[in-house]
Amino acid sequence: MKLQPILVGAVMVVFLASTGCGSSPGRPSKDSEVLPPNRVMDFKFLYSQNCAGCHGVSGKGGAAIALANPVFLAIADDAVIRRVAANGVPGTSMPAFAQSAGGMLTDKQIDALVSGIRSWASPEALIKVTPPPYSSQIPGDPQRGANAYRTYCSSCHGADGRGGTKASSIVDGSYLALVSDQELRTIVIAGRAELGAPDWRGDVAGRPMSPQEISDVVAWLSAHRPQFPGQPYPISSVDRDKGRLR
Repeated sequence: MKLQPILVGAVMVVFLASTGCGSSPGRPSKDSEVLPPNRVMDFKFLYSQNCAGCHGVSGKGGAAIALANPVFLAIADDAVIRRVAANGVPGTSMPAFAQSAGGMLTDKQIDALVSGIRSWASPEALIKVTPPPYSSQIPGDPQRGANAYRTYCSSCHGADGRGGTKASSIVDGSYLALVSDQELRTIVIAGRAELGAPDWRGDVAGRPMSPQEISDVVAWLSAHRPQFPGQPYPISSVDRDKGRLR
């Protein structure tokens, strides 16, 4: 009896069986596996799905501040970016994205967003320049802020903040109802280059704003925030009388 042909045949059967199962019709390949949403860690995908709608493609800015702004990334450290991304900012248009705060993203996905946003930083853009601190423990003064506003902001936003030839109103109640004092401070410091708004150094040539002046301007702006957002028009006496008749 010849055993060699039998052994060869057995080996071939095993080989064909193993390869046939791996390439059988309808069987998905390993690279076609669909990851569940909580396992997606690709920064570009996570950013496009959760952040780009407000902050713009590649962090270039949109309805909200540009996250790729080098000044913003110089003043907002990892902890700040993580906290805002995870917990949002209550009372504003910035939602919470972490599952622990009612969002859809895991802690690892939040970390992936933070790392990706941080990769846009450009340290060379602020060589030998120390920007004002992200936040301030010293409250601003609205009265001083009015003077600082006239010096640094009125040329664009108008004498009373209601808009000028170069920029729109920044005391509009609907706008102020959607932004926090911290966001106002961040915008004053980092500017919005995508909208033509300079950072804290460029409002007056050769005269950057001091940290205290920034706090004061924010206090002046905050004083214009309406107590009851969504009701920008005063009730007239006629409307009041009609209400009594109903």
